[in-house]
Amino acid sequence: MAKKEAYKHMLPHFQQPGQAYFLTWSLIDAIPPKALEDYTRQLQQINSNIEFAKKNKATEEILAKLKMDYAMLRRKYMKAYDDLLHLQTKFIVDLSKKESTEAVLEALCFWDGKRLENYAICVMNNHVHWVFRLFEKNEHDEPVYLQDILHSVKRYSAHKINKFEGVTGSLWQKESYDTTIRDDKHLIRAVEYTINNPVEAGLVNDWANWKGTMLAPGFY
Repeated sequence: MAKKEAYKHMLPHFQQPGQAYFLTWSLIDAIPPKALEDYTRQLQQINSNIEFAKKNKATEEILAKLKMDYAMLRRKYMKAYDDLLHLQTKFIVDLSKKESTEAVLEALCFWDGKRLENYAICVMNNHVHWVFRLFEKNEHDEPVYLQDILHSVKRYSAHKINKFEGVTGSLWQKESYDTTIRDDKHLIRAVEYTINNPVEAGLVNDWANWKGTMLAPGFY
């Protein structure tokens, strides 16, 4: 199945049907404007260097070094992103409200068994973590791409939450942060990070007590 790389907003998003993902996205006001611009520019520059190196048939050693630099910087980016999310105390809406949590969970579970397989979900106060695997084909025998699923999830959940809150306008940040799952160990780490997010944030002592958390039955 062909890969699709899409530059949507600030970061590259690598998409391939059948791929497992660890995905994070947040409310539109969760991250201060321009807070991560330096990281973004550096990531884009390294990615441009990688493409230039490929085009000019650089050695495997050079390409490996560039890819390692990209991976290290992306980890720093995500750490800074997570830190900013947990520092915020005021939100455009509170996703931990029962109605909002249910709207997000409903949207995330809609395609389960049809176009994807859910592993873990955590709806926090101002952001969402999601671990899942896309199917290669949908019910119409067409490739399943991440951007299409995410667009559906964000649009549906935003409509329901805005209606419940009595507000209008954008709810979610346009940018989302996806990491492709490399192997079973990576999958377990992503799932454990997701379900334990409320514990790490000091909101509960046991992940099972956070109403916005869902773990696929029989995962462990």
